[in-house]
Amino acid sequence: MHDKRDETVQVLIEEFLTSRATRKPSPHTQAAYRRDLVSVAVLAAELATPPLPLGDLRIGALSPRLMRAAFARFAADRAAASVGRAWSTWNGFFSFLVAEQVVAGNPMPAVGRPRAPLPAPKPLRGEDTPEQLLAAAAQARGRQRDPWPERDVAVLALALCAGLRLSELLALRVGSLGGRPGERRLEVAGKGGRPRVLPVEPDLDALLAGYLDSRVRRFGSRTVRPASPLLVDRQGEALRRGGLQYLVESCYRRAGIGDRVPRGARLHALRHTFATRLAEDGAGAAEIMRLLGHASLASSQTYIEVTSGQQREAARVNRTYRALVGLVRSQAG
Repeated sequence: MHDKRDETVQVLIEEFLTSRATRKPSPHTQAAYRRDLVSVAVLAAELATPPLPLGDLRIGALSPRLMRAAFARFAADRAAASVGRAWSTWNGFFSFLVAEQVVAGNPMPAVGRPRAPLPAPKPLRGEDTPEQLLAAAAQARGRQRDPWPERDVAVLALALCAGLRLSELLALRVGSLGGRPGERRLEVAGKGGRPRVLPVEPDLDALLAGYLDSRVRRFGSRTVRPASPLLVDRQGEALRRGGLQYLVESCYRRAGIGDRVPRGARLHALRHTFATRLAEDGAGAAEIMRLLGHASLASSQTYIEVTSGQQREAARVNRTYRALVGLVRSQAG
């Protein structure tokens, strides 16, 4: 009878990644899973007795003792956040193997996991910087090639007034925006497969409507069907990661605020600005966590339940909305 403990780690890693692919992770996330699994597995093979090439390492050899030694070597020159991410990946890998009855138990609880400090928020610097950014994006300057201010402002507003991540912006569809007037909402495909619904206040709603009208004028009504991507490039194709990053960077340059954008948080600085302003203007932690869709939200909901009305009020106090009022009126005129 075939002993499942004789399966090679390499083969089982591929099976695990195949199972994860059905959840539709981003290519970046899938590559991170593979990198963390292979990096630690290589170290485990080197530390085995006797040392082995990775291709000969059997899953039955991965004892708690060997995994502790491999993670100790892995952690030597890496940040706590990187070690913690790899630990989570391996914990998921062994949980998969237990469910598949390949191994009897998960050794990862016996492997120390570092506590990574929470990263400090990195909002845009300067009291009126978001307003300057929106105002600059709303201007169709002559030196721009094929300017589209309605689209540019819509992208910035979704990040500044809804706190969306890059991946969430790209996943939006025209049909993601729904609800009756005065109760409009945005359905967001959140990180880790956690959907959330965000309130959309009238000014933001009007701005998005203006953007979609401009898109109809450019490309025709067929491009704004419910399943169509909400954000598109100047050719009417779905906006991609690089294109979105370039768009935001160009808006920073046009506004002359490049020196107020924290390093390492170019587009994410808009999301951080959203959260920071909510806190400054009186929103509570529970509302902020709901609106941002943080991973810790699930545990927070056990203790604090926030009604949809409170969420809408939390979004409404965000003073960046005030900058939209003038833009909506100017576009309407």
